[in-house]
Amino acid sequence: MAEIRMALSVRELTRADLPSCGWTGDAMHVRQLADQLRRAEAGEIDYLAVCTPVGLPVAVGGVDYTVKEGAGEIWQLGVHPALRSCGIGTLLIRSAERRISARGLTRAELGVEEDNPRARALYERLGYRAYGRGPDSWDVVAEDGSIRRYETMCTMMRRDLAAGEHAPA
Repeated sequence: MAEIRMALSVRELTRADLPSCGWTGDAMHVRQLADQLRRAEAGEIDYLAVCTPVGLPVAVGGVDYTVKEGAGEIWQLGVHPALRSCGIGTLLIRSAERRISARGLTRAELGVEEDNPRARALYERLGYRAYGRGPDSWDVVAEDGSIRRYETMCTMMRRDLAAGEHAPA
């Protein structure tokens, strides 16, 4: 088995990236990413991309500063399916946490679908702890092309980003 090493960088997602983000979801989701970029321009959120040396996004995720007082809410995390379990999600989350701290906030929060134990295990390894549950929903394109509302239950998790606290990588 060959091993390939690649330098990755983390930067703001841009409109020029959107044609390369089809792996993140259906066409409606990619259009919603464009809406999120408008919110980023307004300073409400950060939307990050982990990129290959040629600038192709292989992971994306946002931090919303308008949801919870004193916290940045990390959401819409996604890593290209072919590159999962390679540490890219950890890089993305740690970068999001640095953005949260840079705004003077001391807490990162996120929700993980209860039927996604793999993601929850990652968040727990990174120091996140469950504090509650809550419903979440969003629009998706059904197989017949219609728009339907996807509903799920999430475990709400948080991590204290106070100075001096170091969680395992």
